[in-house]
Amino acid sequence: MTIKLTSPAAVAAALAGLMATAPVLAADYVQAPGAGSHLAFATKYDGETFTGSFPGFSTRLSFDPANPAAGSLDVTIPLAGAKSGNSDRDSTLQGAEFFNVAKFATARYTAKGFTKVAEGKYEAKGTLELRGVSKPVTLGFDWKPGANPVLTGKATVKRLDFGVGEGDWKDTKTIPNETAISTVVKFQAK
Repeated sequence: MTIKLTSPAAVAAALAGLMATAPVLAADYVQAPGAGSHLAFATKYDGETFTGSFPGFSTRLSFDPANPAAGSLDVTIPLAGAKSGNSDRDSTLQGAEFFNVAKFATARYTAKGFTKVAEGKYEAKGTLELRGVSKPVTLGFDWKPGANPVLTGKATVKRLDFGVGEGDWKDTKTIPNETAISTVVKFQAK
C-alpha cells in the first residue's frame, strides 16, 4: 500500500502520527563530578541525633519521566569513607561490628522500574546490598529536570536487617533500628 502525501500539512500530520507511536527512550545519566551531590544518614546514639555522609559514592541513572517504569538506578557506596564528624565513631562504624569494611568495602543500591506517585515525585523499589546481605529498600525521590537534572531522595534502612551493629550494639534503645537516608544527586548526560 502506498500513501500519497500531496501537501506540506499532510507530510507534517504523517510525521506527527509516526512520532506519537514511536517508543519513548529513557535518557542515561551519570553523577556529575564535583560538589553538589551528597549521600547522608541520620540516627541516634543514647538519644542524641548524629548525622554522617558517604563521600565518594557514584550513581548511574536511566530515566524518562514519561515512562518511569523503564527506569533504572545503580548507586555504589564506598563504606570506608563514612564520616560522622567524630573520629572515634567513624572508626567504630568501619569495624567488624558495623560496616566491616575489611570484608565488605562497598554497599550497592539498585532499582529497576519506578512508579510515579505525584507530579515530579517517584518511588524506586530497589535492593540494598550491605555486608553481603540483600534486602528491599524503597527510595522516594523528587526529579528536577533540566540540562543537569537533580534527584532528591529519602529512604529508611533497618540496620539490623543487614547485621549493622552486632553484639552490644544490637540494643535498639542505644541505637534505633531505623536509619534515615537522604541524598541529592546532580546528573549529567552519559
